[in-house]
Amino acid sequence: MNKRKRALKIAGLILFSIFFFIAGVFHFIEARGFAEIIPAFIPLREELVYITGIIEFILAVLLLIPKTREKTGIVTAIYLVLVFPANIYAAIKGIPAPGQEEANQLLLWIRLLFQPLFIWWVLVVSKMEQNHRFY
Repeated sequence: MNKRKRALKIAGLILFSIFFFIAGVFHFIEARGFAEIIPAFIPLREELVYITGIIEFILAVLLLIPKTREKTGIVTAIYLVLVFPANIYAAIKGIPAPGQEEANQLLLWIRLLFQPLFIWWVLVVSKMEQNHRFY
């Protein structure tokens, strides 16, 4: 891999990790808003939001560690698939995004298009190249 491509990959990895860590922070700041996008039949919704926030902290850090990066990338992709139904539920029910007062239906549906992008992103940046310490 050439230096430019490697630098872009490292930047993408760090950016994804920062984004994911900040998402975890928002699980604590906007716990009630996140709990609203979880269907009511699921118990302990707010507690589940806190747990997923902690999971996002852990995954964000593990992505930065070369020995755990590839497996963490796969786990993160699976995690993103598992939480995707909450975003679908929010779009169908018209539930505002956490921290928002009103729901913009178009934006709720557009938001769904980003989940596959995030899954692709984490899989690409977490793939280790042979014979590199950080990458």
